[in-house]
Amino acid sequence: MKTEAVLFAGVAVFFAVTAASYGWFANDPAGTTVLIVAFLMASLVSFFLTVQYRRRGRRPQDRKDAEVAPSAGPIEFLPPDSPWPIIVATGFVIVALGVVFGLWLALIGVGVLALGVLGMVLEHAGRQDSGEPSAERPR
Repeated sequence: MKTEAVLFAGVAVFFAVTAASYGWFANDPAGTTVLIVAFLMASLVSFFLTVQYRRRGRRPQDRKDAEVAPSAGPIEFLPPDSPWPIIVATGFVIVALGVVFGLWLALIGVGVLALGVLGMVLEHAGRQDSGEPSAERPR
């Protein structure tokens, strides 16, 4: 993950330099804002990958001397079917409609969106992540 973190850090630097030069020469607040948001998004991904690299170390895929066996087995936990992504998407749609039709609808959308995000975050909060496959099947 170190390679990916450095790659996204390079993308973030590119967007930072582009945003600074575009903001200086173009005097366009909308374009500058978009470039700043792109910089922040790339920085967030780079930060996440750096934290994961520091927590977990090098993956077998990152080592040239690695065998196939260390990377066999379950890589990550992928949750079974979940209703929360649909609720999050519905919340986004309601917020977008609230921008058009009024603040009252946007506030309802923020509530639905917060409920969906909270549901996604806490859906597997009690799950034990030992890295080993569990004997019991997920429900």
